[in-house]
Amino acid sequence: MRFLGKVWRLLVGVKDGLVLILVLLFFGLLYAGLSAKPYAGTVREGALVLDLAGTIVEQPVSAKPLDLISGGSSMTREYRLRDLLKALETASTDDRIKAVALDLDIFTGGGQATLANVADALGKVRRSGKSVVAYSTGYTDDSYLLAAHASEVWLNPLGGVLITGPGGTNLYYKELLDKLGVTANVYRVGTYKAAVEPFIRSDMSPESRQANEALAGALWENWQQDVLKARPKAQLAAYVAAPAQKMAEARGDLARAALNAGLVDRIGDRGAFEKRMVELVGADDGDVPGSYNASTYDAWVGANPSDNAGGAIGVLTVAGTIVDGHADLGSAGAETIVEALDQGLDRGTLKALVVRIDSPGGSALASERIRQAVLAAKARGLPVVISMGSVAASGGYWIATAGDRVYAEPSTITGSIGVFGILPSFEGTLQKVGIGADGVKTTPLSGEPNVLRGIAPEAGRLLQMGVESTYRRFLAIVSESRKIPVQRVDEIAQGRVWAGGTAHQLKLVDQFGSLDDAIAEAARRADLDPDDVSAAFLEKQPSFFEEIFQSTQREEAEPAARDVFSRIAGQPQLMLMRALQDARHILAGPAIQARCLECPSAPLRQTREKLSAGALLWELIAR
Repeated sequence: MRFLGKVWRLLVGVKDGLVLILVLLFFGLLYAGLSAKPYAGTVREGALVLDLAGTIVEQPVSAKPLDLISGGSSMTREYRLRDLLKALETASTDDRIKAVALDLDIFTGGGQATLANVADALGKVRRSGKSVVAYSTGYTDDSYLLAAHASEVWLNPLGGVLITGPGGTNLYYKELLDKLGVTANVYRVGTYKAAVEPFIRSDMSPESRQANEALAGALWENWQQDVLKARPKAQLAAYVAAPAQKMAEARGDLARAALNAGLVDRIGDRGAFEKRMVELVGADDGDVPGSYNASTYDAWVGANPSDNAGGAIGVLTVAGTIVDGHADLGSAGAETIVEALDQGLDRGTLKALVVRIDSPGGSALASERIRQAVLAAKARGLPVVISMGSVAASGGYWIATAGDRVYAEPSTITGSIGVFGILPSFEGTLQKVGIGADGVKTTPLSGEPNVLRGIAPEAGRLLQMGVESTYRRFLAIVSESRKIPVQRVDEIAQGRVWAGGTAHQLKLVDQFGSLDDAIAEAARRADLDPDDVSAAFLEKQPSFFEEIFQSTQREEAEPAARDVFSRIAGQPQLMLMRALQDARHILAGPAIQARCLECPSAPLRQTREKLSAGALLWELIAR
């Protein structure tokens, strides 16, 4: 009877837990329903407000209801690039929109090629005769790249413009691993495959430094050209070269220094900015001073969706780290992507395929799985065009070889044609703490890879040969698709990363162009009129609950630093967290990877888990 009583109490506990979860879900849905703003009826004549309180990405991470309830949802909002571009495109032609209010006060950035696309769209709005007015307390590289394309750039009197340019510090773990007794067993091909260097060195190798300096220089040159094209009178070079001098000339007033250098047009607080918007689009009927007629971004996107399920051009998105199996949006799960492609093909309405890649790579096996699926679509008679986003490197470039034509941006990060594998072993750690490890073998590979006693030479040779075989396969694929001799591919490969402009010169990409340009090219190859076709985006669709909770998430706003010095001061911690997360992903990933860690990645996707650098470092050590 005592045992039955314990079982009964256990069942009651399970029941109470399930009831609690259901109650939380109910109130979560109720809150979402009450707080969600219907799209119909919220579009108004006036300004389109782009309050970019977050980051711009190719594919936002899908919202998880249970994460939201438990406090594990995304801290910063992610704006989908194609939605933002569609919003600006329609705003440029819709008579209801008189101006665009570009609020960058807590904007957290995006990839350089991604931001260049948005900047071009802002330019189109201006060319249509409508004003684009930008406002922020502080501008840094990413936010200023967008603001430079506005017709008016406003800066808070207490703010400033601080441009740092590409570059930064990486973490190297060799001495730490030595102290812990951890052996990093590395298997790689490619002189410039620097992804494994943090585990075997305490500093950057000369080869990696050379490659990274060339890449940073190319990105910096593209950034400056983009800004100066939009603001040719700005004294950008002098301001960047000696910001302290410019500030001293303005008697310590950073905002005035930016104005004197022609980087901003007006200095004023938010109230002054709102009064300017009232002058442009008219005052709202409400009693709030400074309120102006406007449509919210969410309302406008809801009324002008970027997707057309019946479109003739399928767009398959490969965004995030490429992983085996299934994955949520924001990560490139091979099986998830292949299933989305198969479902699109089964509809029978697609005439061509565009593969949009914004990924630093990942699993070599998963990359090949996606490439084979694209080749299967090609075998069915569909033209295939590749469109590269901010990053399409390593495994991302592996997939790109399936295309008939490859489009990239000058600031796209691509190449990194190389392969590596890394397995940590802990024989030194066990020795330090006085723990022995022993056993028996029936074959040379019994118990391998042995992370307790050290990986046996036979197993190590097999892993190295596997990496070399995968690299040769990579070279052959690139050689065949790009019509470049294997020897030449090997010369420009070696894991080296290239900016889009250099990649074009090396014939790794065919031409510069956006996703729209790639869609137009796919239409022409399918004998369709580019002006009469639309795109159908082939990706995993969020569930009903995910959509509901996504709308709830839109209403949330996390506190964020607005002044420019606080933003720059926070960058080292974000870089530390990113480096540690990358290390964790490498150690937890497949044995053989085609991944680029040298590539400047999208902004770190933080979570409410409050993962500190210390917690991530402890987790890395615990592995």
